[in-house]
Amino acid sequence: MIRYYGIKEGQFHQLDFLREAHWILVSPPWQEGEIQDLAAKLDISADYLTDPLDIEERVRYEKYEEARSIIIHTPVVNETEKENDPIFITIPLGFILTQGKIITLSAYENPVLERFADMKIRGFDPRNERLFALQIFEQNVLLFLEYLKKLNLRRSLIEEELYNSSRSEELKNLLRIEKSLVYFVNSLNANELLKIKIRRIDLLGIKDNEDLNLFFEDIIVDNNQAKEVAQLYTNILNGTMEAYTSIISNNLNKFVNRLTVITITLLFPALIAGFFGMNVPLPFRMADSQWSFYLIVLISIVFSLGLTWFFRKKDMI
Repeated sequence: MIRYYGIKEGQFHQLDFLREAHWILVSPPWQEGEIQDLAAKLDISADYLTDPLDIEERVRYEKYEEARSIIIHTPVVNETEKENDPIFITIPLGFILTQGKIITLSAYENPVLERFADMKIRGFDPRNERLFALQIFEQNVLLFLEYLKKLNLRRSLIEEELYNSSRSEELKNLLRIEKSLVYFVNSLNANELLKIKIRRIDLLGIKDNEDLNLFFEDIIVDNNQAKEVAQLYTNILNGTMEAYTSIISNNLNKFVNRLTVITITLLFPALIAGFFGMNVPLPFRMADSQWSFYLIVLISIVFSLGLTWFFRKKDMI
């Protein structure tokens, strides 16, 4: 689906015609040949528009005579239903600056772009393509931070459940969070390096604008902060998973140890009863004594109590 936006009569509107648009939003679903038609109307290579739609596309920028293309990674909710998949993944978000227009493309419905379409961004003006590009950078970082808070909250709730449970389900959920954080750390690191390069070569043409330069610098600082937060949460999660794996293993060892002690303790009464149940003469005329049964029971109890005392002394139960 291709939507056109621009300023008409001093107001931000969705428009019907390409020539009036300042911002072109390309988002799923789209019809076959629709993107190629748009490339033909703008007289640019179709590769500029199709590259950001490949979810494996790397972070990069390109500068040509007719256009400047930038691809960053943005977080989205993973819509697959597999229990071992990450909660969030990162996908390419591309924007192209050409002919006084900015074209944004994403293979998924993107919260960052929808915020602009819903006019939820203060100071947003699609006619100012340099500021628009920086605002996309900014909102993308803020979305990372928002999702990081959600992941951390979810981790805390799962940890509380793990205090009272040793089920593997909680550990599976922690693994999904860990996978999400790995996506975030790698993408934030790649985005940061890209922004530093863009600022160094002045791809957006803002070197003479002090306000935009300061804004871009703040964005890079925020991106670095988000990367450090994601790395911190990753380290905490790794430590948590290792700790709870050790706890579960330790609890299992204790259970096996107690089961072994109980088995050994119950073995002696059975062994004694087996000896006295043999078809052989018994010593001390026990075969003719009316107290022989009670004596056997007493011997079994004494041995069992003795073993219990021994294991308790060795702190084995």
